Amino acid sequence: MRLCRFGAGRLGVVDGDSVRDVTAALDALPCYRYPLPCADVFIAHLEALAPRIRVLAASAPALPLAGLTLLSPVANPGKLIAAPVNYQKHLDEVRADPNLHHQAPIPVIQRAGLFLKATSSLAGPGEGIALRKLDRRNDHEVELACVIGRRASHVSRDRALEHVAGYTIGLDITIRGPEERSLRKSPDTYSILGPWLVTPDEIDDPGQLGIRLSVNGSLRQSSNTSDLLLGIPELIEYASSFYTLAPGDVIFSGTPEGVGPIRPGDVITAAIDGIGAMEVRVRAA
Repeated sequence: MRLCRFGAGRLGVVDGDSVRDVTAALDALPCYRYPLPCADVFIAHLEALAPRIRVLAASAPALPLAGLTLLSPVANPGKLIAAPVNYQKHLDEVRADPNLHHQAPIPVIQRAGLFLKATSSLAGPGEGIALRKLDRRNDHEVELACVIGRRASHVSRDRALEHVAGYTIGLDITIRGPEERSLRKSPDTYSILGPWLVTPDEIDDPGQLGIRLSVNGSLRQSSNTSDLLLGIPELIEYASSFYTLAPGDVIFSGTPEGVGPIRPGDVITAAIDGIGAMEVRVRAA
């Protein structure tokens, strides 16, 4: 299935160029009182809700996809986890360009580790990117993003994909500068997820997906997830060795070479094979 969120938090199943509104499936979610769970409630119950979603989708009216404002397919992730320099050619370009490394040493990912982005930076493609620090370079980074579906702690790479709820396209927007990564990558709207969540039954191998990004129709990034230094199973193993992953947690797997600046007025088109494509507009905050 391809599941999207749109409008005022409605739930849809993507069916070609249309969306079937299955928001009524959310009525089956359990109710909670404060304190709320530290996980995305919908993602945590997705497996149980899937049959009801399919039944509703079969008879739901078809809404034109083009007319909808798409939100992040995950509403309440507890953690946004990101992998730096996880493609060799991107590592090479960062080390070679002072505008990217700012005189800081750039270790390989196995030594650099992972980092966290603020969950308040999350937005959907229909909400766009609102750039801050316009006196500095703001860059695009397209990434395959993995959404955790089941609690995971000390998970081996051999069992890692059993904990995946689905895959989506991620944009990790970055302000260049000397500060620590998570600060420069955590302004509002600097973590875009979309256009929808694709369940694992539609992705044979997350390690064999073409990935592309264009700005104003000009191709900037083009690679394949087969070039990841640490693939999705290894990233889940690595992350879950440090902290427990909860349903709805997102892992941005890293960007390939070709990162470049974006400015207000630009239009980004990001695509990953097996998932689809999304268009994201850039404005000033």
